[in-house]
Amino acid sequence: MSRDGHITLVTGGARSGKSALAERLAARHGTARIYVATAQPGDAEMAERIARHRRRRGAGWRTVEEPVDLARALRETDGQGVRLVDCLTLWLSNCLGSEDIDALIATLRAQASPVVLVTNELGQGIVPDNALARRFRDRHGWMNQAVADAADEVWISISGQPLRLKPARGNEDDGI
Repeated sequence: MSRDGHITLVTGGARSGKSALAERLAARHGTARIYVATAQPGDAEMAERIARHRRRRGAGWRTVEEPVDLARALRETDGQGVRLVDCLTLWLSNCLGSEDIDALIATLRAQASPVVLVTNELGQGIVPDNALARRFRDRHGWMNQAVADAADEVWISISGQPLRLKPARGNEDDGI
């Protein structure tokens, strides 16, 4: 599958299988694959998570590490293949309130090459007990809505099972 500028959003909870699903969706495009990593190895546990993701992806992926200026990373890699951004939740956290979601959306809409984005689904849990966490959760939910609105496809992964949300389809085999 190949469609210029095709935007896909994959959401789900922690350990839901969303990154593996995003990798399969990116592979459908049949072009060079670029992994845009927003994670930073701040401690040994996070460094191991990053290493585990790299091992699972295997060969065939070029990695671009960009924890903050995501719009720039997308502009600079446009035309070089499908980009998989993992993940928007970490990007938002890394920006510490300086994120420009409107600029990200404008950049996504201007892409000539496909982009697959991974994000977490945070709003289904309890209401956080502090104002900072509530503000982050709210900003995250608004970001997810804006990206989903701009996306051609939206998927959710639950317990490793993919469910296509946009565009809605019947029970056809999506080949993933």
